[in-house]
Amino acid sequence: MSLLGYRSQSHQIEKGNLSMRKSKVLAKWRAGAFARFCGMGHALPFFIRYAAHFRFDGIWLDNEHRNFDNREVQHLLALCQLYDIDCLVRPPTVQRSRLYRYLEDGAAGLMIPFVSDAQMARDIVKAAKYPPVGNRGLDGAGLDADFGCFSWRPNSAYIADANRETFIVAQIETPEAVANAGEIAAVEGIDALFVGPADLGLRLNADAAIDMTLDEAVAIVAKAAAEHGKVWGRTAGSIEEVNQYRRQGARLVPHGSDFALRDVLETAAGELDDMLRAQP
Repeated sequence: MSLLGYRSQSHQIEKGNLSMRKSKVLAKWRAGAFARFCGMGHALPFFIRYAAHFRFDGIWLDNEHRNFDNREVQHLLALCQLYDIDCLVRPPTVQRSRLYRYLEDGAAGLMIPFVSDAQMARDIVKAAKYPPVGNRGLDGAGLDADFGCFSWRPNSAYIADANRETFIVAQIETPEAVANAGEIAAVEGIDALFVGPADLGLRLNADAAIDMTLDEAVAIVAKAAAEHGKVWGRTAGSIEEVNQYRRQGARLVPHGSDFALRDVLETAAGELDDMLRAQP
């Protein structure tokens, strides 16, 4: 969406003719389709524009292993709103007010690491969803509500829209989480299960008493998600793996990230080497 388009949208909100921004990812999932995701681990505004331009539905913003300050996240989320692309934030905390502040600042979804049981899943839903689904604190002055221009008008649909157009992804990263995958998937408000293969694989291999491969664990998670009508996904190292997991029913498999800039520079360095060898 252009800046002009965003201003037009804001004007419509003020007139009461438009609900809050609709999630592209949820639209895909509700239609039974695969959502296009890429990943971002650094504050690179141009990356958001490129992702939107190349028709990605969402950006997975990793704030667990990367180090963003709050203002950086706000700026990135504002750009995602501007260019009409979902942002799935993986936060560094499960503190309830911190979680819903990401939503207030414009995040379309939250990916929560190490959700190992149904009680933790319920606690996350309670923090991220308004009543009657959860117990999220209400302000209505964030970017998600057009800074009050949408939420403060009579008969505002903000509460219902916020519950309907945001999503929660529970990461399955421990053997306990695999064992509880069905109960986690059954929690109202959890939209997807996402296998973290590095952490889960590490823990499966570290415990000699566990007789389960990573592939077997993934199959359990996929089955649990399917049984409860939820999305599942995992990371992949190549487009071949993306397609493999998609054939297994996965609809959240990020492909492409800002770390691919390493490959760009490696290619450019090789080209410069070739040029300088040919013409020292």
